[in-house]
Amino acid sequence: MSAHKGNETVVFSTPVSILETASAVGTKEGEGPLGKLFDRVLEDNMAGEKSWEAAESALVRDNLSALFKKSGVSPDFIFAGDLQNQCCGTTYGVKDLNIPLFGIFGACSTFGEALALGAMTVDSGAARYAAAAASSHFYSAERQFRFPAELGNQRPPTATYTVTGAGAAMLGKGDGPYITSFTAGKITDYGINDANNMGAAMAPAAAACIKAHLEDTGRSAGYYDVIATGDLGRVGTELLLQLLEKDGINIEKNHTDCGMEIFDNKSQDTHAGGSGCACSAAVFSALFYRKLKNSSIKRMLLVPTGALMSTVSVQQGENILGTAFAVSVENEVIKWTI
Repeated sequence: MSAHKGNETVVFSTPVSILETASAVGTKEGEGPLGKLFDRVLEDNMAGEKSWEAAESALVRDNLSALFKKSGVSPDFIFAGDLQNQCCGTTYGVKDLNIPLFGIFGACSTFGEALALGAMTVDSGAARYAAAAASSHFYSAERQFRFPAELGNQRPPTATYTVTGAGAAMLGKGDGPYITSFTAGKITDYGINDANNMGAAMAPAAAACIKAHLEDTGRSAGYYDVIATGDLGRVGTELLLQLLEKDGINIEKNHTDCGMEIFDNKSQDTHAGGSGCACSAAVFSALFYRKLKNSSIKRMLLVPTGALMSTVSVQQGENILGTAFAVSVENEVIKWTI
């Protein structure tokens, strides 16, 4: 049974298993360093559909279907979200699956939120299985939040490249790796209102969430083999390390960022790195889950990060708020004192 530990953290006396994962990405992501690890790489980013938005829904549907097939089970509930208005990428993607959906929005932190909510649902006994998923699409995100790609606008060095893809995990009771705890971050406002500098907007939320997790659990940063933020990119990562260093926390040796893992910036010209809901979802599902399964890493803290904004808030000049979820995933069953 789950219980609070500290102010923001929930721990599981009986950890929740990640039974299987599935990942699908677009053409540019397939050409990156992790290309061979994804379950599916699109040959065409339109995915045979008539619009970018419909292509993202097709990614959601097909990736969840692949997850169900790989795991051999169908979930009681789906927890999922995306960046499209009213999470339409997700809702249209799951409409024919005939499974209840909890549509969620945490911007690019959505996968962390989905894992947390899914794990609590399984832990409580309300569901035997729960699917946690997230998606994004470069072209749908660009024309919603910035400029349609067809215009050919020049992107500044601070900009990140929204990942086209989807990632999903099936949660239940079984073998490891296990979700042993999670920390739900608080909303932060660092005064950033540039939609092309989301790394700077999200870094303070990541720093606050990591600090809260370590304080709540009594762990040091060195406890984890890997601390992987979601999509801070190069700019956000530099700021994160500086902010944590001020609090006496050094994660430089075991930190990486999913947005820096998915692309090779030198050859792919992705500026500050990758971003989007699919960034942490696809990288965890394809890369880190495999490493946990084969024990090349035994403990990781996945920290998906999100820049909370809308087309209206950006146009009105509002600050871009930040959020983060820190999910502890480990190979061994942890006996907490709760």
